[in-house]
Amino acid sequence: MAVDQEKKPSTRKTPAKKPAAKKPATKKPASKRATAKKSTPAKGVDVKKTTKAKPSAPLKAGATRAASSETSAATDLKDRAINKARSTANDGKAKAGEAIGTLSEMIENSAKTIDENVGEKYGDYARSAADSVSSFAEKVNAKDVDEMVEDAREFVRKKPAVAIGAAAVVGLLVARLIKSGMDDRS
Repeated sequence: MAVDQEKKPSTRKTPAKKPAAKKPATKKPASKRATAKKSTPAKGVDVKKTTKAKPSAPLKAGATRAASSETSAATDLKDRAINKARSTANDGKAKAGEAIGTLSEMIENSAKTIDENVGEKYGDYARSAADSVSSFAEKVNAKDVDEMVEDAREFVRKKPAVAIGAAAVVGLLVARLIKSGMDDRS
């Protein structure tokens, strides 16, 4: 191949030369093609040279063992958390059932006072409310926690607006209870 050299402009005029005939392009050998274009990394990028690849079978086996042990540990932890949550929910359900039963008894006892002070008609309302609360307490005590969760899901699917409203009311009540507890400590 001929190498073109840059010619410096001269002040002397020379006769024009005929342009040299172009040679047909030849293919470079594969080894030259691969080395001909070397990419340079962007500024500030560290380039690490790799060495000969090592067999990965022992690494894969170790990674598989580690992943399976972590998976079993995670599953064990998940099972323990679920059992603890279920146990706590059962305890809470039992306490809630007792509290609702106590509330029913309080309403029933106050019905006699309401009869005397306001009238029998309002006492009957109180007794009806006490019966409703009592039947609700029996339902809470009779159902398993999983059944109650499924019932709640079904209720939310059927009546989302009521569920959102109930959640808002419960949230406000809890906020009031927390605020009143903080005021008492001050």
